[in-house]
Amino acid sequence: MGTIGADLAEQVLGDGVLAADPLPALARLRAEAPVAPHRPTGAWILSRHADVLAASRDPATFCSGRGVLLEEIGVEYPSPPTMMHTDPPDHTRYRRLVAPAFAPRVVRALEAPIAARARAAVAALPAGEPVDVVAELAVPFPLRIIADLLGVPEDDWPRFHEWSEAAVPGASDRSPDEAAALMGEMTGYLLAAAADRRARPRDDVISLLATVEVDGERLDDDELAMFLVQLLVAGNETTRNALAGGLVAFAEHPDQWDRLRADRSPPALAAAVEEVLRWTTPVVYFLRTTTRGVTMHGVDLPAGTPVVLHYLSANRDEAAFGPTADRFLVDRDPNPHLAFGAGPHLCLGAALARLELRAVLGALADRFARLEPAGPVERAMSLVIAGHRRAPLALHPA
Repeated sequence: MGTIGADLAEQVLGDGVLAADPLPALARLRAEAPVAPHRPTGAWILSRHADVLAASRDPATFCSGRGVLLEEIGVEYPSPPTMMHTDPPDHTRYRRLVAPAFAPRVVRALEAPIAARARAAVAALPAGEPVDVVAELAVPFPLRIIADLLGVPEDDWPRFHEWSEAAVPGASDRSPDEAAALMGEMTGYLLAAAADRRARPRDDVISLLATVEVDGERLDDDELAMFLVQLLVAGNETTRNALAGGLVAFAEHPDQWDRLRADRSPPALAAAVEEVLRWTTPVVYFLRTTTRGVTMHGVDLPAGTPVVLHYLSANRDEAAFGPTADRFLVDRDPNPHLAFGAGPHLCLGAALARLELRAVLGALADRFARLEPAGPVERAMSLVIAGHRRAPLALHPA
């Protein structure tokens, strides 16, 4: 298992791996080395759905406070850079403080405006000629919605895109210094908006987070910056990359687009969104670190071992999804995918992302009878985010 697993691990965690096809190597990992060593970093990869799910649900054994990305191994932060870098009880407190911003009533209230935005965005797409759905739809649509939620000018979305790309390792070609400067600019912008809301609250998420109190506790500036940065970045990255990857999948599987168009009922749209999320798996992996010795599949992992939760592999696991795990099926049921993680760190914005994806897919299915590839698709080089830089498609009207 060791040599085979180590060789495969380097293949699936290598530079630019998503621009190629890591799925055959991941399938071999699941079958031959479900706990595999990654020699360059000293981490171990969990590739099976059951193992990723179990580790996600056990933060006492698999902690987040020592980094959630491979490049964070050995890094110590004076304060958590995101809520993802915290563990209970701190994480529990943070979730309690920010949960009101993502309450079901808040998301339900967004349904009509998001549907209107989706229809407008889809109506603006050219019909019957090549269009880059990344630049024209997948990038601006969720960023405009995040701007609405934050209560900041929606015309600032191109700058938000720059900031978001700077925050994701490998998502752009910027140098570390350029990325750090953009991150500083983003933090300053958001904190200035928060200071304004504390003085003059409005009906937006920044106002809610800047003024929220639970049991007499409020977020300080460092914590507020942490949440707002995470909201801006995570709040658009997942939707953007699921949407772009999903449209590419529909273009490559026209029978599934036909199936979706034949039944655009809410349950059918919801099922299609879940399959898009499973198929694209926008977040490829997150890291955890063992807090005690644990044995998995005969492999002893001492305390302090970095462990990769490989969501992309888990979402293709035949043990969880059956013999059709390698097929894109919009009516898949059940669909226990881990695109939003699981356990305490289940994505806070999952309901919002699902709402956005349902709205866009519904609007696209109403207008377009066929999606066709119209040029080479360019994948992002990030190892963390399964993104697209460019995806030209031809959208043929109904």
